[in-house]
Amino acid sequence: MKRILTIQDISCLGKCSITIALPVISAMGVETVILPTAVLSTHTMFKNFTVRDLTEDLIPITDHWKSEDVRFDAIYTGYLGSAEEIEIAKRIFDEFRTDDTLIFIDPVMADNGKLYPAFDMEYAKLNAELCGKADIIVPNITEACFMTGMDYRETYDEAYIRELIARLKELGSRMVVITGVSLSPGKTGVYGYDRDKDSYFNYQNDRVDAQYHGTGDLFSSVSVGALMRGLSVEDAFRIAADYTADTIRETLKNPEKPWYGVDFEATLPELVKQLP
Repeated sequence: MKRILTIQDISCLGKCSITIALPVISAMGVETVILPTAVLSTHTMFKNFTVRDLTEDLIPITDHWKSEDVRFDAIYTGYLGSAEEIEIAKRIFDEFRTDDTLIFIDPVMADNGKLYPAFDMEYAKLNAELCGKADIIVPNITEACFMTGMDYRETYDEAYIRELIARLKELGSRMVVITGVSLSPGKTGVYGYDRDKDSYFNYQNDRVDAQYHGTGDLFSSVSVGALMRGLSVEDAFRIAADYTADTIRETLKNPEKPWYGVDFEATLPELVKQLP
């Protein structure tokens, strides 16, 4: 069985970060080891949430793993809340990476043309440096712009996306995949570049007119889980894109209107059926 380490925060209530990664990747038949960077009472869309920072615990935990000769087939990072945590992630990559370890980075820090309130341009620069250590990076368009210095556009064409990819390639990752790319009305998906093959790939599905917290985490978790199950890059991202959209549609049927996250628990059986 493959083993993934995921490094991100965990919300006790709410569906994002580790609260999504652990159950989803585990259901896909991949052992999931967690390294929580912080524990929150709820995710940050709730009011008056509590948070306990765990940064000082990260190195002791990973030092213990080293003493036990723990190995990982993939390391997957999501939301990292500080410059210090980015530096620790770099150290973990260096200490646990082998020739066969996949480094998968979702540089969570921005959306809709704006950085999240806790971050600044220095943080974006550090995230760009972190992406240079990755095999695969999956920024959205906003994050790609902040890491490359390109102007953010609400309206764009394929040439704009390819220019973004060209600049992201310079960071050093083997593969660049931009999420949330819409190349025609009513469609959205991913646009990527594989350095090893020197080729581009693009997948578009129907846009669902709804937004929920944590859908990016769901997409990334399914992507890395599918890759660990042996799917090709194109198939892994296609399945992740379709599954995320299907889960949003399923959530819209819920009469309780769970605004704080998607009902991935209801759609996991269908995801598992698609795996080899």
